[in-house]
Amino acid sequence: MIADMEQRKIPLIFQSFIIILLLRKIISLEYYPELHFFFLGALFSTLFALGLLYNKTKASLHMLAISALTVFVFGLNIHLQMGNIYLVPFLLLMNGFVASSRLVMQAHTPKELIIGLLLGCIPQFLFLFLWL
Repeated sequence: MIADMEQRKIPLIFQSFIIILLLRKIISLEYYPELHFFFLGALFSTLFALGLLYNKTKASLHMLAISALTVFVFGLNIHLQMGNIYLVPFLLLMNGFVASSRLVMQAHTPKELIIGLLLGCIPQFLFLFLWL
């Protein structure tokens, strides 16, 4: 629970560099295209969240992460034609639990939760069409 928005910048910059390192050295497009695009979407989400911080707007990073994972698992179920019908509804329920917990803890406003949800979902949906 970092109250000051300035303190969120350094971890987001560090996370961006770690994701770039992962994409360049470990998760190559040739061997792991699905995972490559998932982390590429995560990089874009992180950079957008960082850009919003410079504009004095805070996004829920918890919502960003769980919503990105939900979209990725949804796309993976379609891509691999898995019959796992319970995983995506479970993750949607977890989205609700994360949002509720952030509101109960008064860590975020509803606007910040929606921004986090959109920052997590939109890049994943856009990259979903590249590997699906």
